[in-house]
Amino acid sequence: MKVAFATQDLIRVDAHFGWAKNLAIYELTPERWTFLEAVQFDGDLKEDGDEDKLAPKLEVIKDCALLYIAAIGGSAAARVVAHKIFPVKVTGPEVIEEVLEKLKDVLNGTPPPWLRKALMKDQERSLDFEDETV
Repeated sequence: MKVAFATQDLIRVDAHFGWAKNLAIYELTPERWTFLEAVQFDGDLKEDGDEDKLAPKLEVIKDCALLYIAAIGGSAAARVVAHKIFPVKVTGPEVIEEVLEKLKDVLNGTPPPWLRKALMKDQERSLDFEDETV
C-alpha cells in the first residue's frame, strides 16, 4: 500500500496538510518500505481559505491508502476521505521512517479494523453467492 506524509523537511511528519511544503510517498509491505517520491509545493500555503490549493495535493496522494499529517482542516479531511484515503493525525512531530517501521510491524501482526479497511482501498468487494447454501 502507498502511504503519504505531510512534511516540511522530508524527515518528519510535521506539517498541516494544506500548508505542507512536501508530500513524501512511500510503498509499504509487511516485509519493507520503499521511498517512491517527494512532491514539493510552492507559493503561499498558509491558512487562507483557498480550497483550490488542495487539488494538486489530492492528485499526488490519490493512490495512497493512508495520509499522515500534523493537522488537517475539516473540509480538507472530508475531501481526503472522499478519495478513500484514511487520514492519520500525529500528536507531535514523528520521524517518517519510525512511523513506517511501526506500520510494518502492525502489518505483520493483526492490523486493527481501520487499517484492514485502508489496505483494501483498491480491491473490489466481491459478493459471490454461488457457494452459499440456503
